[in-house]
Amino acid sequence: MGTDTSSQHLLDSLRPSAARLPESGIVRVFNHGRTKPGLIPLWAGEGDLPTPPFIAEAASAALLGGETFYTYQRGLPPLREALAAYHTRHYHRPFAPETFFVTGGGMQAIQLAFQMTVGTGDEVIVPSPAWPNFRGAVETTGATIKPVTMSLGPTGWRLDLDRLFSAVTPRTRVLVINSPANPSGWVASQSDLAAILQFARTHGLWILADEIYGRFHYQGGMAPSFQHLITPDDRVLFAQTFSKNWAMTGWRIGWLQAPPALGQVIENLVQYNTSGVASFMQRGAIAALNEGDAFVEQMVARARDGLAIVSAALQPLNTVRYVAPAGAFYAFFAIEGIGDTLQAALRIVDEANVGLAPGTAFGDGGEGTFRVCFLRAPGQMEEAMHRLSTWIAAQT
Repeated sequence: MGTDTSSQHLLDSLRPSAARLPESGIVRVFNHGRTKPGLIPLWAGEGDLPTPPFIAEAASAALLGGETFYTYQRGLPPLREALAAYHTRHYHRPFAPETFFVTGGGMQAIQLAFQMTVGTGDEVIVPSPAWPNFRGAVETTGATIKPVTMSLGPTGWRLDLDRLFSAVTPRTRVLVINSPANPSGWVASQSDLAAILQFARTHGLWILADEIYGRFHYQGGMAPSFQHLITPDDRVLFAQTFSKNWAMTGWRIGWLQAPPALGQVIENLVQYNTSGVASFMQRGAIAALNEGDAFVEQMVARARDGLAIVSAALQPLNTVRYVAPAGAFYAFFAIEGIGDTLQAALRIVDEANVGLAPGTAFGDGGEGTFRVCFLRAPGQMEEAMHRLSTWIAAQT
């Protein structure tokens, strides 16, 4: 077994941008409680339903049918066509298959976007609190994250556009706009998106639009989107995934939407990163897009039920600061008197048998907060919130 000194020597020989990446606070709590009997896990960004059979069966048929060879780096043509049809159906304007590129999950779509746009010395601006993987994907390129802290008011989380725009420097290359947002549930208005897009055009900036939770919008219909504002020449990249809508988190398949002019660059990056997504998985994804609208509606209805249960439990508590989110499927709240939410989340696992994500995992603005995923069966959510409410009451 190597000594601590030799281990440090190995670490010191790595690229600093990789070696200094922080451990995920979410994963730390997950690992602490994942084997605890009877625990209700609300820490991860996924529901409790497995992938529906019509998707799994399409993938299984392709696997058994021999679709196990190298495939198109940009994605199977029928899947890219299905993506175009899906977007046309939901955004009510035409989309071309050539704008869609199949990736190993939304995470790889984000990585490819940053690999194309930033490097050492560049800055990426991210409204915060934010999903921690943005930081990881940026910093592995050698670029740096510049957070712009959002504020929580009586109507929910708010992004000050003047503050966002004033954060831009000559080193800024990308604005990340995650709406509906993880973890806060913030949803940008269409006028805010239009102002951000115009600012990016004026200053020659890229926008990475993470609209993964676009169908989880609690004010009716699809959430406001850059899809209704962009022109073919705009520097907007959309990261998307099959994970949330169709209960496919473990599949690791998503897509990047980009101007077709970038196609060869994206194909090259896919080749040198993963050499493509398995064909049989793509067949399942085609089934999800073509046959899965009713299932997504079921998922959104399930999230609405979970949101109502969380709100009914948290809003009456005088020691809790919470505003119901406008989108996504997370409750993001603070408990009076608790500052170190990582240690508190570990305690909640041990003492209440509920798994939460600590707000410190989400960067600036996340201090003193917790995130609860409420995309679960009503019975489980009611029990989890009963346990959590009892624990909170015991702290006063």
